[in-house]
Amino acid sequence: MNNLRRNYMTTALVVVLFAVFLVETFMGGSESTSVLLKMGAMFNPAVVMEGQWWRLFTAQFLHIGIMHIASNAIMIYYIGQYAEPVFGHWRFLLIYLLSGVGGSLLTLAFGNDQAISAGASTALFGAMTCAGFKDKDNTLLSFLGRQALALAVINLVLDVFMPDVDILGHLGGLITGALLAVILGDATYKGYGKVGRLLAAAALIVYVVLTLRLGMAVTV
Repeated sequence: MNNLRRNYMTTALVVVLFAVFLVETFMGGSESTSVLLKMGAMFNPAVVMEGQWWRLFTAQFLHIGIMHIASNAIMIYYIGQYAEPVFGHWRFLLIYLLSGVGGSLLTLAFGNDQAISAGASTALFGAMTCAGFKDKDNTLLSFLGRQALALAVINLVLDVFMPDVDILGHLGGLITGALLAVILGDATYKGYGKVGRLLAAAALIVYVVLTLRLGMAVTV
């Protein structure tokens, strides 16, 4: 019960992901193109040509197939057990949600314009890696940071060999999560200093502007 109270945002996110997956299933199946498009999956032409920018946000709640939702839910729950206490409930949620948008932006900029993509990003890996490197004197946190980095690398390598996986979304979420962790700091309020935060904020602004600019050119 104490663990549930400590990590209620993590639990809520997993519950929401499964709830949305059930809706996908009842609407015709999570692997149905029409269902995915109707519920807000990433599809570059719809975002740019039809102004459906909300897809940058909603895509992170959708999953394609039972293995997709299962693997992402396990990943989020596992990392969330450590990340939520480190960052605090609301900071943790903000990093997760905004990094999902960051992942979608990289897909918009460099992804296949004819492909439909969805799924949670690897935002928490990037955030935990930064937290671990920031506080090297904390043995546990430093270990968790190294572990998160190793899991992120393994995840990206596996993406290369798995068909229909949006590796760009994962990479974008990883980058955005890391930058947000630097900008926002964690629950201990031991930040990276003003210079570090300003550099991270500048990098995030450049990332958003660049991906939006490149993403405006779509191939129909």
